[in-house]
Amino acid sequence: RVVLSAAASGSMELERPQPGLTLGDTLIPVINRLQDIFSQVAVDLPLQLPQVAVVGSQSSGKSSVLEAIVGRDFLPRGSDIVTRRPLVLQLVKSTGRVPPASPVSSSPGKGPGTGVQEWGEFLHAPGKIFTDFNRIREEIQAETDRVVGTNKNVSEKPIRLKIFSPHVLTMTLVDLPGTTKVPVGDQPSNIEARIREMLLAYIASPAVIILAVSPANGDLANSDAIQIARMVDPEGLRTIGVLTKLDIMDRGTNAAHILRGLHIPLRLGYTAVVNRSQEDINLGTSVEAARRAEERFFSQRSEYRDFAGSCGVVALSRKLNTLLADHIRGLLPALRKAISDQLEARGAELRSLGDPLAPDSKSARGAYLLQLLCQHAERFAAMLEGRHQDFSAQRLTGGARIRAIFTDGFATAMREMAPVKDVSDEAILTIIKNGAGVAGNLLVAHEPFELLVRRSVEALAAPALACKEAVHQEMLAIAEQACPKELARFPVLARTLAGAVHAYIKSGADPAER
Repeated sequence: RVVLSAAASGSMELERPQPGLTLGDTLIPVINRLQDIFSQVAVDLPLQLPQVAVVGSQSSGKSSVLEAIVGRDFLPRGSDIVTRRPLVLQLVKSTGRVPPASPVSSSPGKGPGTGVQEWGEFLHAPGKIFTDFNRIREEIQAETDRVVGTNKNVSEKPIRLKIFSPHVLTMTLVDLPGTTKVPVGDQPSNIEARIREMLLAYIASPAVIILAVSPANGDLANSDAIQIARMVDPEGLRTIGVLTKLDIMDRGTNAAHILRGLHIPLRLGYTAVVNRSQEDINLGTSVEAARRAEERFFSQRSEYRDFAGSCGVVALSRKLNTLLADHIRGLLPALRKAISDQLEARGAELRSLGDPLAPDSKSARGAYLLQLLCQHAERFAAMLEGRHQDFSAQRLTGGARIRAIFTDGFATAMREMAPVKDVSDEAILTIIKNGAGVAGNLLVAHEPFELLVRRSVEALAAPALACKEAVHQEMLAIAEQACPKELARFPVLARTLAGAVHAYIKSGADPAER
């Protein structure tokens, strides 16, 4: 509620960008703050915050693109599915150094005292600084295994990582699990549908920019990323196409026609990148060296010379930063209104719960609980005895309703019964003779009369059980009406008390069934 109040009242006003910073560097952190706080609250807040979601098939180069944007190796790698939980990656352009008082997880020779300017922070590990990006990779893997196990299962629960660096542009990227066809490990048989549903849940909102990563050495018409993006963005208004693996396309082929928008046009266009190969990674080729190789590739290939300024990881970073900032700016009025509406709704809900509880001690809370229970018992008794204040002029309630069930319903049913209607004098004589047996009796035995009475008593069961059920339902209704208004502040207590009262009333009704 504090964040909602701050956003609605305008205390999160955007500042004029400082020298060297773009509007996105000032605008995007505001959304990041909202995302961090909303992700930790238990109350569901239906607010769609702007961000960039990265989709693509396995081995399409998503992880390589993200590492190239950051400029560091920090993501788990492997031949099978490695992104098994969404990774919300918040990049923050920083000009400072690691806070010296922060707990640091670093490699030998690196730390706050050595002038480290790049570090990471996880939302699930508050206050802990990671200056060794290998440790960031290990933490992502460990946190993934903690939730979904060490096999290949997936989860929609995100990991939130914030990376500070002077070499990045401020933006928020969500790395989503890659699409797959065949389940492996302990993945369920419907893993393809589950991942697809997860992707659609993240990219369905109009507030999300879709970064669709597709390998250029495949048919773009069959790209999983483009197909999924088209399901929620059929006109391609908020989808950015990213082409990878241009350097391993078949000889005589190129992606120039795709970059020109002649194949599958997207309003935000396509950006081509050249990532490190697996051999480059095994040889330890740095991301910076890969960027230089990427620049040479686009400058030396004549078919891409016209796109040299708009291709490559650096151009992609600038494009994402600008588009995300513009996207946020366009959504701000609606977002501010949504936050104001949520603030008003939560404020009304908070006011309905009453004033804060004054007692803090355990004994004081126990006394307050006893007071609520006593109020419930007193209101219940008052409604039975006709001493309650909320009389209805429309219908009978409480004890009066129970009395009417007996006097009007049950008594009327009894008066309308004819216990001996089906018992004739001949039937009575026959039963008496049967009770005398072969020897005969001077006096009439009592067994025949018990048989006749039992049949008449059995006829009373139906109206008696109907009366019992009506009284039972009325008692439950009285118990619900007897709850003090203050009990609405404690939903769990109200449910627990209602369950106990219902069980107690039922214990009195059950013997009538036997």
